[in-house]
Amino acid sequence: MTERSTREPSDGNPSESPDPTAIETVVITTEDLVTALEATLGTGREAVLRITPPFSGRMRARIHLAGADDYDNPAPIHLDPTTLVEPCPGYPTAAETAAELDSPDDSYTDRHEETHTERLAAWREAVRANVVDTVEIEIQTGAVAVEVRWLDGS
Repeated sequence: MTERSTREPSDGNPSESPDPTAIETVVITTEDLVTALEATLGTGREAVLRITPPFSGRMRARIHLAGADDYDNPAPIHLDPTTLVEPCPGYPTAAETAAELDSPDDSYTDRHEETHTERLAAWREAVRANVVDTVEIEIQTGAVAVEVRWLDGS
């Protein structure tokens, strides 16, 4: 694991740095986490929680769809949402819900929709109940463990 930075940034502002080892705490809304996981697990799109430089001791990570982004140096840090939940529950698909219904005739009916909506609500609660307190962020020189603080969407 990489050591934390103790150097002062060159711009004279001691609270901001281009060095990601300055990060001690990442603040994330649980709603951003749930949305990122749903996008990643449910649609196959690569949703991440992005920490944008300049870096400081306390940073926000916000939902972002990763892609062919071209970043300056230092680049933002992308957190895989699956690393923020332990254990990460499997995402319930509509097809799985249909297969578990009592009758094949119930597939793609109001009963199917209600059952699937209930399964998604239970999955979201399981995600919120299993968030981590620390996460390792990958940087060029290795990994740094940081504290995670959660903001409820309410």
